[in-house]
Amino acid sequence: MESSVTIVPYTDIYAPVFKSLNEEWISRYFKMEEMDHISLNHPKEYILDKGGYIGVALLDEKAVGVCALIPSQHESYDFELAKMGVSPKAQGKGIGKLLGQHMLEKAKSMGAKKLYLESNRILKPALSLYEKLGFKEVVGATSPYERSDIQMELLL
Repeated sequence: MESSVTIVPYTDIYAPVFKSLNEEWISRYFKMEEMDHISLNHPKEYILDKGGYIGVALLDEKAVGVCALIPSQHESYDFELAKMGVSPKAQGKGIGKLLGQHMLEKAKSMGAKKLYLESNRILKPALSLYEKLGFKEVVGATSPYERSDIQMELLL
């Protein structure tokens, strides 16, 4: 039987998976930072109530991926693409790409012209995905994250 992937808007029932999928990859490669705790423990207040959006990828109706559009702190960007995580059990199935494409379409539908993201160069599969989605590296941006050593932007 063919697995089906759907992407749905975040609701409170996905709060535990939004937190756990992100904590999983952050803790594997880095350490949790203050901004992680704020956004993962309070996604409604920190992301949704400020005009952001969270998409949840479901594989056979089980939540396996998440990603957020957070209204940007940088005045030259509309949103930051952030907190993207896909369960290790579901990686390699193109879910990250589907989720990324969904987020770009959602950003456009919300009137965004320019997106921003922060990452780390050791996350090669993630950087490859961002490049495939059209993001380009930018230099000189500041970050609240210690682990961030690359910033990228996308003109929609």
